[in-house]
Order: sequence, then structure tokens, then C-alpha cells
Amino acid sequence: MKVTFHEDFYTVYAHDPAAAAGRMEAIINIIEPQVELITAEPASEANISAVHTTSHINSVKTEGIYEIASLAAGGAIQAAQVGLKEPAFGLIRPPGHHASSHSCWGFCYFNNMAIALTAIKNKNLIKKAFVLDIDLHYGDGTVNTLDSKDWVTICNPSAHSRKEYIREVEQVLSGIEVDIIGISAGFDQHVDDWGGLLTTDDYRAIGVMVKKAAQANGGGCFAVLEGGYNHAVLGHNVRALLDGLS
Repeated sequence: MKVTFHEDFYTVYAHDPAAAAGRMEAIINIIEPQVELITAEPASEANISAVHTTSHINSVKTEGIYEIASLAAGGAIQAAQVGLKEPAFGLIRPPGHHASSHSCWGFCYFNNMAIALTAIKNKNLIKKAFVLDIDLHYGDGTVNTLDSKDWVTICNPSAHSRKEYIREVEQVLSGIEVDIIGISAGFDQHVDDWGGLLTTDDYRAIGVMVKKAAQANGGGCFAVLEGGYNHAVLGHNVRALLDGLS
């Protein structure tokens, strides 16, 4: 599987769990032997401004986060482009699903998923998209940014038991008719992470379900990293999702 990544993502750019030292290494050390790494390139300001206001972009620049945040957004665009033809993963940070058009919080700055889908939509590469956000936390930024668009549907599973969660994902994916499925892949729902709900095998199962749904549509699929903070299990969970997708 092709994975967009850049060594700059190793940088500890802020004092929060998403930016913690060793987090990206915990993933790379597990998945690198099985994937093809593609060097991420920064998103253009035009692609970012298609989703975010000028005042918000300037605020991110003032914080000194613009370079790494635009690199994450660019890696997401590349993953989406690859995902049109084969499953792909954006191993990127900062995460993005708490970033709205004019504001952000929760370790996020730019909405990587919204920027990626908007970029390929504006190139007329897709007509309809579906976002499955499996992060522990509700992806309010993605909803604020994309929910009003008639070409995209968003699901944040809300079940509180493991079996019901997987069943909800299966049900929401059945019968959808879209050109691409994007997974906001947070791994903090894991039993050994903050959420304490899903197993490593569940991430593999979700990957399989997304791949099958994409194939049924004759469409594509990709995922981008959001949360996930227990470095001891994070890499294994990412690998499980990628195994399912591939």
C-alpha cells in the first residue's frame, strides 16, 4: 500500500499528545516493511483557502504551525489522489478533524480530510464522497466544514459497545453510492487507548468493510491519521487497518 509521509512529521511541533515525540516512529517501525512510502508535499495555499478563511490561515501562520500543517494537508491530498485507484494512507500530523473553516481546537489546525476531498472534487475527479470518522472524538470540524455540501456524507459512529460499533459501521457503509470513501482514522477508541472500546482486529475489520464498500461502488478509498496516543499499540492498530484496506 502507498503511504504518504515526510520525515518532518517526526518533529515535535507543539506540546500536545498528537505532536508527542516517538508517536510517528511507533507507526513507521511497524508498517514500513509492508508499505511504499511516498514523500508528502505541502498543500498549496489555494487548496487550503478552498476550505479555510484567510483569517484562520493567518492565525495558523502566527502560531508558527503553518509549514507542518500545510504538509499534513498536502499528504492528505496525495493519499486521496492515490486512493482513487488503490487504497492509500496519509501518515500525517497534525490531525485535522477538529478544524473548522474559521477556527480549530483539539490538536488540529487545518482540516486535512476536508482539504483533500475538496481538492479532488474541484478537479472533477469525484462527484460524491463519504467520510467515516472512527476517532474517539466527534469530528466537529469536518461536520462544520462539509456537512452542508450536497456531495459529501459524514458518519461519526456513536455506539458505546464494541459489537454495536462494528455493526453501525457495517450498516452505514451498506448501500452507499459514492466515488470515494475517506476514513478519518483515529485510533484512540482502542481498548488500550483513551476510548477503551475497539480491538486491533476491529480496525482490520473496518478496513475490510470500507474496501468492500468502495469496490461495490467501483470507487476508491483512503485514510488519514487523526488520533491515537498509546505508542505501544498505535503502530499495530494502523497496520491492522491497512491490512484490511489492502
